[in-house]
Amino acid sequence: MKPFFLFLIYLLGGWAAMLPAAADVPVYVWQHWNDSISEESLERDFHILRTHQVKGVCFNAGFQMERIALAARVAKREGLEFHAWAPAMMQPDCDSTWYAVNRHGESAYRRPAYVPYYTTLDPHNPQVVHWLCEQYARVAAIPEVDYVQLDYIRYADVILAEGLWKKYGLVMHEEYPPADYCYCDDCVEDFRRQTGIDIRAVSDPSKVQEWAQFRCDNVTRCVNAICAAVHAQGKRVSADVFPGPKRHAERMVRQQWDRWHVDAYFPMNYNDFYLRPASWVGEVTREEVETVRARWGQPVYSGLFICRDWRNKANVVDPENSGLTPDELREAVEGALRAGARGLSLFSAESMTPEHWKALSETLERWHH
Repeated sequence: MKPFFLFLIYLLGGWAAMLPAAADVPVYVWQHWNDSISEESLERDFHILRTHQVKGVCFNAGFQMERIALAARVAKREGLEFHAWAPAMMQPDCDSTWYAVNRHGESAYRRPAYVPYYTTLDPHNPQVVHWLCEQYARVAAIPEVDYVQLDYIRYADVILAEGLWKKYGLVMHEEYPPADYCYCDDCVEDFRRQTGIDIRAVSDPSKVQEWAQFRCDNVTRCVNAICAAVHAQGKRVSADVFPGPKRHAERMVRQQWDRWHVDAYFPMNYNDFYLRPASWVGEVTREEVETVRARWGQPVYSGLFICRDWRNKANVVDPENSGLTPDELREAVEGALRAGARGLSLFSAESMTPEHWKALSETLERWHH
C-alpha cells in the first residue's frame, strides 16, 4: 500500500503543479462593436477591463478593417491583448452559390435554418476557403492585432443545444433535416467518389459515419488553411468552439477541433444552453483540457456565459438571456481551473455586473491562496 500511496501523492502533486495560480489566470472578455462605439468609449471600456485585471479582449467587428484597427490600437494603449473576433461561415452577402444546401435541397442563402442570420457557407467549397483565408489574412496584417479569433467556424447546428428546443418549438433527439448540411452537388459527388456511397440515396444519412467524418474533415481543412494564412503574417489564431469536442462539438456542428492548427481554444461552455448546473463547466473543461493535451497542448480558456439580469434569472426561459449568476460564476470558475483550464473567457463584457466582478476577483484570490 505504501508505494501506491506515494505514487498517488506524486500524481496529485503533478496535477496541482499544472494548475494556474490566481496571478497567472488570464481572463478574457468578448465584446461586440455597436453603432454607439467611439475611440473615447473604447478607451473607457478597455480601461475598466484593465482595472479588473483582464488580460485581453476578444472584439467582434466582423471584417470591418477600420473598426478592427481602431479597437486594436486602443486595446494596445490600455495594455490589453487583442483578439480580432470575426465570424466565418455565417455571412449574409457572399456569392449565392457558396452557401450550404440542406438535406431537403434548400440553400442556406435563401432558406436558413432557425434564424435569418444562419446563412451558412459551405466549408467544402474552395472559393469559400480562399475568400476566408484572404479576409483573415487582412485582419492579421493589422499591426496591433495579436490573434485572429475564428467564430461560427462550423456547420449550422444539426442538433440544437437542449436549452434552445423550447425557444424554437423543436424536439431534437435526432438530426434535423432542415439544418443538416451540406448536400450540394459538389459535396455529394466528392463524397461518392471517396466512399462509393450516394448519400442522397441513404434513408438515414445520420447513421453513415463516413458522411459525418466527411463534414468534420471539411471544417478542419478550412480552419487549417486559415491558420496557415494567418501564421504566414506572423500572427496567432484562437477559436471559439462548441464544448467537447466529443461531448457536443462533433455531433452538433462537425467540429473535431482537437485536429485544428490553432494556437488557443475558447470553448463556449455555456451550461444553461445544455440545461446543466454550473458544476458542469468543470466536467466539460476537463474533457477539453485532456483532449488537447493528448495532441499539441494548446491552452484552453473556458468560456462562461454571464447573466446580466441575474436577480431575475429564475423567470428567464431563453438561455440566450440567462447565464451564470455571481454565485454560479464562483463555482464555474473554480471548476474550470481545477479541471486544468489555462484561463477564462467571459461572455460578455456588457453582461458583467459589479457583483460578477466581485465574485470573480474573490474566487481568483481564494484560488491563489
